[in-house]
Amino acid sequence: MVHPARQELLAGEHAHYIHAFSENTTSFEFYATEHFRMSGVYWGLTGLHLLGRLDLMDRGKVVAWVLRCQHEGGGFGGSERHDAHLLYTLSALQILALYDELHRVNADTVAHYVSSLQQPDGSFWGDEWGETDTRFSYCALSVLWLLDRLDAIDVQQAARYVAACKNFDGGFGCTPGNESHAGQVFTCVAALDIAGRLDLVDADLLCWWLCERQTKSGGLNGRPEKLQDVCYSWWCLSALSILGRLHWIDQQALTDFILDCQDEDGGGISDRPEDQVDVYHTFFGIAGLSLMGRPGLQPIDPTFALPVEVVDRLRQRKQQHEGQAAEAERRSSSTTRELES
Repeated sequence: MVHPARQELLAGEHAHYIHAFSENTTSFEFYATEHFRMSGVYWGLTGLHLLGRLDLMDRGKVVAWVLRCQHEGGGFGGSERHDAHLLYTLSALQILALYDELHRVNADTVAHYVSSLQQPDGSFWGDEWGETDTRFSYCALSVLWLLDRLDAIDVQQAARYVAACKNFDGGFGCTPGNESHAGQVFTCVAALDIAGRLDLVDADLLCWWLCERQTKSGGLNGRPEKLQDVCYSWWCLSALSILGRLHWIDQQALTDFILDCQDEDGGGISDRPEDQVDVYHTFFGIAGLSLMGRPGLQPIDPTFALPVEVVDRLRQRKQQHEGQAAEAERRSSSTTRELES
């Protein structure tokens, strides 16, 4: 039975929790998460943006820290003095996109870093040490879309590799032949969406598999016979949303499950009711509610995991740049014809 008091989204408490966590720089958790802090900052900031409270964070300090984490080769580390990795490069650019500060990085340098990690089969290494995972395919495509540099890689080969990771159940694994997992499903579907190759997805079969992830509790799991977890509210719903089948699950039951995972006293959302809250599950719980149109939350884009208004702003600029390039090409062609005549 869901506790009645938890049927409201504790937006103020969650915003306070995220901000307080960022300020507590002497805690064990702060030091234990140093190696992936870039992603943690992205989760927290995007959660605050969806709650309409991005103003709680010091924009200048955040942007300066992100830029200090960039390596000369173009990639970003999880924190200062940590190796560059595609995962944290994406998180860094997502943060800069939130603040409309993408112009602070050299797009060509970052694009070169990303392209250097693409392998002949279309896959991507996460870093120089050679691990391959479809998460990295998504990171590469998303980074280059944010920077308007998709031409830096072989997009079609990248899409073919992702498609090779598809399984008999319609889901996707981290590499060809690996078990389907909801987290990998998001990365693969979103990567194919960016590549313009959603035709490579068996949408009905995959979305049925995603619907089977909903348990009696209303929550979703990541694969068969596993426990429900708030984070899959994002991993499953995002793919369903991209494929136009968000209505295939019981959204009210899932909403109740997420709200029952809230900490009424200190704010934050946990993986399951009564467990310890953390920023990761707080963000993905809020993001899942946003995908389902929860009142009071800003809408989130299911492909880029950024607020819709941020993605719309970037799309408008891309269109402006394309229009300017087309006009410049037209004028150049006109001038050439005049000279030839």
